[in-house]
Amino acid sequence: MGKAVIFPGQGTQHAQMGVAWRATPSWEIVEKAEAALGRPLAPLLLEVPDDALARTLEAQLTVFLQSLMAWDACRACVEGPVAFAGHSLGQLTALVASGALTLEDGITLVARRAGATQEAADRRPGRMAALVGADLEQAEAACAAHDKVWVANDNAPGQVVIGGTAAGVEAASEKAKELGVRRVIPLNVGGAFHTPLFAEARAALEPVLAETIFAVPVAPVVSNVDGEPHTDPSVWRTQLADHLVSPVRWRQSLLTLARQGADSLIEVGPGNVLAGLARRTLPGVPVRNVAVPADVETVRTPLEVH
Repeated sequence: MGKAVIFPGQGTQHAQMGVAWRATPSWEIVEKAEAALGRPLAPLLLEVPDDALARTLEAQLTVFLQSLMAWDACRACVEGPVAFAGHSLGQLTALVASGALTLEDGITLVARRAGATQEAADRRPGRMAALVGADLEQAEAACAAHDKVWVANDNAPGQVVIGGTAAGVEAASEKAKELGVRRVIPLNVGGAFHTPLFAEARAALEPVLAETIFAVPVAPVVSNVDGEPHTDPSVWRTQLADHLVSPVRWRQSLLTLARQGADSLIEVGPGNVLAGLARRTLPGVPVRNVAVPADVETVRTPLEVH
């Protein structure tokens, strides 16, 4: 048995979340990423206000970098993780942390992926909504009410997210209420992520993935697409392309981490959203968060169930 490491996705960013890391050796991650992209990134982590971080590109760059700084600082405390996983954008963070991708290739993919998804969202506007209290079967039944709405995230028991056109999400939301779903919450996002509306983003990213070199990770990385662990580098070009148009199977991914031998989880990066989802999916499996330098030492202490 052992620890699994999980990384958050877009939506966990907040202003000045890099300030705590500026004086640490892990800030070198930002400097290397700036050299790779040929653009300043430090202001996104130190100065830019929340509203300016709402755009997909800025949000994904900041979450990716802050998560990797936290991993750089705590990795020595997490000996021999049994597996890695990341939610949506966090999957790229997991690939870098596991050694399957270099930092330079990772930051390039994040930037290209964010740009492609933003362009796709601008061309084919979409919406998303969380079905609170719904199971996957109810969500799929709700989506059957319209041909342009799909399950986008199976996050945890009682939390499924749908995405599609405005008309599609509205129709599915009404159907969900008829099916007895407790609550439907519209999400403030810039598009219908992880649905077929992002087919153009997939087409744009495929040439980039074709040129990207993947390596064997130090431990399996669980894919959002199929919820299964992978060590074969050759699978990631297809997995990451499919990821843009396929639902995030996070509940299944967490169950897979437990099957891989994880008896505790370390959420590395901003926020604690994944910890909440993990507690609903894997009750009894303790979760520890590493978001700021002060959290690093806590990883050394025994984990307790909350």
